[in-house]
Amino acid sequence: MPDENSAAAEAFLAHWRPDCGIWGGGAVRPALLACAARAGVPLLMVDAEETGLSRRPVRFLPRVVPATLAFFTACFARTGAAGRRLERLGVPESEITVTGPLQEAGAALPCDLRMLERLGEALAGRPVWLAAHVQPTEMRTVLRAHRAAARLSHRLLLVLAPAERTVTPEVAAAMATAAGLSVARMRDGPPQDRTQVLVSEGPGDLGLLYRLAPVTFMGSSIETERGGEDPFAPAALGSAVIHGPNVRRHIDAYARLDAAAAALRIADADGLAAALAQLLAPDRAAAMAEAAWSVASEGAEATDRIVDLVLDTLDLGRLT
Repeated sequence: MPDENSAAAEAFLAHWRPDCGIWGGGAVRPALLACAARAGVPLLMVDAEETGLSRRPVRFLPRVVPATLAFFTACFARTGAAGRRLERLGVPESEITVTGPLQEAGAALPCDLRMLERLGEALAGRPVWLAAHVQPTEMRTVLRAHRAAARLSHRLLLVLAPAERTVTPEVAAAMATAAGLSVARMRDGPPQDRTQVLVSEGPGDLGLLYRLAPVTFMGSSIETERGGEDPFAPAALGSAVIHGPNVRRHIDAYARLDAAAAALRIADADGLAAALAQLLAPDRAAAMAEAAWSVASEGAEATDRIVDLVLDTLDLGRLT
């Protein structure tokens, strides 16, 4: 971002030549926005928060914020309070839309629908859970938890998706076999009824597996180095989420799921087995998966509205 003066702002705009400006949060930069408006850049304010709009103006420029807000052609407020604050600052009510917060959400991964149908038919009636992004240090924890949970449901199938670049399918299959489990590879087609562990061939299978498994343990979350993987990937496809404590890379996403009772946090193999025992009840897994989907899709409607307006603005610019 340029310094807050006209010369720096004009140089910034001359370099980038933006077709549209999207300003987030509410706090404004008067010099930059004034220069953008003079250059004919359409400006949209999104995710406006009351705190950003409540900053005191410079004492000798009391109208600087209202004057700057006049440059925006539309304002999207995070809350009703932020919308009312915009109105008090002089933004016409017709230009204010309260959308709720723009939040990170989950995009549905693609899958081979024919393979999904084949696997779904082969596994009809069998309880299934998925362990995804499993690191080498977590492999024994997952296999031990599966053996414990299988005592409660002898037809339980573990679909094992090892972490990319750290565990090959061959090594994962060998470790499961060494644990005394009957193992099959996805490359060989649908598993037999006696198969206890089905090993994924790579990350390209995850869109299929999240759809197939009502419960997903998100690996890379018990070991401390990786810091967790995105939980919205399974949540967006209706799979209930179990995770370990080390999820710093996606801490906000996991916190939202945990707060909505849309995920279960565990610490070790015993905790994972206990979580699986809870979620083997279809109604519990379904309720948790529904909560996870709701969290994963929050903010999508607001985002879609803003995207539509941006595209309309760009189209109008091209026409003129």
